[in-house]
Amino acid sequence: MSEAPSRKGAAVGRRIGIGLMYGLWKPRVLGAWKVPASGPVILAVNHSHNIDGPMVMGTAPRPLHFLIKKEAYVGPLGPFLEGIGQVKVDRGGPDRTAIGRALGVLDNGGALGIFPEGTRGEGDFASLRAGLAYFAVRSGAPVVPVAVLGSGDTPGRVVKGLPALKSRVDVVFGSAFDAGDGSGRRTRTALDEATVRIQDRLTAHLADAKRLTGR
Repeated sequence: MSEAPSRKGAAVGRRIGIGLMYGLWKPRVLGAWKVPASGPVILAVNHSHNIDGPMVMGTAPRPLHFLIKKEAYVGPLGPFLEGIGQVKVDRGGPDRTAIGRALGVLDNGGALGIFPEGTRGEGDFASLRAGLAYFAVRSGAPVVPVAVLGSGDTPGRVVKGLPALKSRVDVVFGSAFDAGDGSGRRTRTALDEATVRIQDRLTAHLADAKRLTGR
């Protein structure tokens, strides 16, 4: 098994995230109490903007280890992401090192952050990869849906790729649920069924979050 990412590093990353996100924008956090206070958990986040990951890191009630594409590990950002306990993933094929490190987070009772759409897109959970289902079924960890809304509404004047400074971004945490059917099966069929189950729950949560926030 690969060495699990640093829990202390993730705690430092959370403090940095809190300082940056609340310093630059106006996060409105709803439902954070729904995240289990201890034990393994997977936070499944919609992904439509670059700041979605840092925003959730800075607003979640627990330190997070996010699965992050290896392309983001460029220059000094690479050692920084490693230092704050994030997990580098090669999306070109099955990355056994990343899989082992992610399972290590859950085995140690940590919180794993995943963008189940695999890459930045519409942020509507329309296309899910099977990775989330695998981690959920394999570890037995509950899944908490997270909707980040408003991150792409008002682009900044100085940096177009970021939301306007001090603009409001809503982060809505949903109720934890079990992705598996309780049998512990990890067959292809079981993972396909879990993926459908997860997609239904995430899509419903996103719709609820939009109604709740008026987005």
